[in-house]
Amino acid sequence: MSESVTPETIVAGRPAPVLLDLGPVAQLRAGRLPLRLTQLTIGLLLYGASLAMMVRGGLGLAPWDVLHSGLIQHVPITLGQAVVVMSFVVLLLWIPLKEVPGVATIANAVVVGLAADATLALLDRPDALWAEVALMVGGVALCGFATALYIGAQLGRGPRDGLMTGLHRRTGLSIRLVRTGLEVSVVLVGLALGGVVGVGTVVFALAIGPIAQALMPLFLVDLAPATARRRAS
Repeated sequence: MSESVTPETIVAGRPAPVLLDLGPVAQLRAGRLPLRLTQLTIGLLLYGASLAMMVRGGLGLAPWDVLHSGLIQHVPITLGQAVVVMSFVVLLLWIPLKEVPGVATIANAVVVGLAADATLALLDRPDALWAEVALMVGGVALCGFATALYIGAQLGRGPRDGLMTGLHRRTGLSIRLVRTGLEVSVVLVGLALGGVVGVGTVVFALAIGPIAQALMPLFLVDLAPATARRRAS
């Protein structure tokens, strides 16, 4: 998942909305706030649910979730709690990178983990392989959809995406290289801790970007009119 996704398409004969890089105050003043907060909340809830689907599928987790699943082998916390804890650990790394959190940053750190635990309480591990595959594929697809929703709300970056963009700015390395380096690192640490890796990990790595990119134009909230009005005033 990455806020660096920027749709460059034409929607209804007009340029697509632009993904803006706004500070926390500007995010709240940019307009259409009820819609954007609702979209953010739904996106984060679905993101947590998608994580749980991949867990119950048992065919491998997303890279960061490999780390989370490894962590809970050694610390008496749930998977969702591990997501929350690691989110705030990652936020500490924002400080030397001089990243500025937004509304979505804190919401992401809390809501995704809670939604994951709630969904895990409702889902059981299926017995049939086809059902495991369905949960894995559905989890990846839902995560891509949820990513487009929450990033499209234009309320800031999640903790892990902010780490990626912060390292990109500080090192001058490409987003692709930084993201790859981060995800390989967390998978290796997760593996060392006993985390769950499988075909789902590969499917996620290959599919999440294209899915989010394809869906982003549908859910990116257009803030251009409100931004233009503020500048004119």
